[in-house]
Amino acid sequence: MNTEASIIFIIAAFVLGGVILMYRNSLSAPLRRPLAITAIVFILFAFFLIVYSLTTMGS
Repeated sequence: MNTEASIIFIIAAFVLGGVILMYRNSLSAPLRRPLAITAIVFILFAFFLIVYSLTTMGS
C-alpha cells in the first residue's frame, strides 16, 4: 500500500469535510446534500484506510 497517497487522501478528505462544515450556510441548497454525502463517503473511506494501515503495520 502506498502510504504517501493514503496520507494525502486522508488529509484531503478531512479538509473537504471541514470546508463543507464551515461554509454550509453559503452553499446553494441543491448542491449542499450531494457534497455532504460525498464528504461522508470520503471520510468513511479515510477511516477505513487508517484502520487498515494500523492493522497491517506489523506485517
